[in-house]
Amino acid sequence: MQQDQQVIEYLLDSNFFANIGGEDVQNGKIKVQLTVNKVGGAYQMDFSLNGSIMIPCDRCLDDMDFPIETTSRLTVKFGKDYAEESDEIIVVPESEGVINLAWFLYEFVALAIPIKHVHAPGKCNKQMAAKLRKHSATVDGDDSDAFEPDYEEDIDIADEEEDKTDPRWDALKSLK
Repeated sequence: MQQDQQVIEYLLDSNFFANIGGEDVQNGKIKVQLTVNKVGGAYQMDFSLNGSIMIPCDRCLDDMDFPIETTSRLTVKFGKDYAEESDEIIVVPESEGVINLAWFLYEFVALAIPIKHVHAPGKCNKQMAAKLRKHSATVDGDDSDAFEPDYEEDIDIADEEEDKTDPRWDALKSLK
């Protein structure tokens, strides 16, 4: 079986993310190394992506720098019409013989973002963290989603009043 290999490098920058028009990522700098191996009548493409992107923090909504390091694989075959046989196998028309990898590269980056992405402890916007802490409902002993340490003493938030409870809720507090 004959095997040819070629290595191609790309740089996905802010222009790439702006032009692709995706919702998840709008800014970043990712280096892509693509290794193409011809195996029989197909091309096996191995992608290695390294860099960082700017995404909003789920907690405070400020932009955060998020590192990306991922690998992916596509197998491209020739056929009569374009088809995606699976997530990793693409058929391109033999008459064209060309595949545009831009959207695949964007998807590889977007899929590397975890569902929950927040700043490191102490890095969230302090005013937003204070407001979230004030209005959050927590269950005793559940600190899996705990906010940053208390910064309220450093922040002058004039619209915050002292916590006053409705006496109708006092009976429910005794059930804890």
